[in-house]
Amino acid sequence: MRREPVAAVVAVGANLGDAQGTVRKALLDLSALSSSEVRASSLWRSAPVQASGPDFINAVAEFQTRLTAPDLLLALQALETAAGRERPYANAPRTLDLDLIFYGDAQIQSPRLTVPHPRWHERAFVLMPLSEVQPGRVTSEQLQAVARQQIAKA
Repeated sequence: MRREPVAAVVAVGANLGDAQGTVRKALLDLSALSSSEVRASSLWRSAPVQASGPDFINAVAEFQTRLTAPDLLLALQALETAAGRERPYANAPRTLDLDLIFYGDAQIQSPRLTVPHPRWHERAFVLMPLSEVQPGRVTSEQLQAVARQQIAKA
């Protein structure tokens, strides 16, 4: 039986190496996981939040997928690994970070996956690009709450 596609939203970020090139490539790589065209935001530059290292390049991608949420998470982690992602300590600088923000309307809470992402609404580096691909999902109150976080189009 073939699964119906589900709308997924993924936050993409990098702050090591050629961060812009890595984010652009990741946006293209997401098409392999998609059963539709990937809609991507502009690239944004942001200061690290609860992390260290240089500024991040961020984007948000929206696409339809037939993968289950756990399988999509595994595929995202494989893309991170292929980009050289290492996890030496919590919130370490990274060559690529792919966070599953939304998986349709699903509410998932497991040891490996929480959807919606628990901090999506607290981070300008998610809200600003998300407002480009899903403007109805981001409220002016949410944007006001993150107004002090440093972010600008890259």
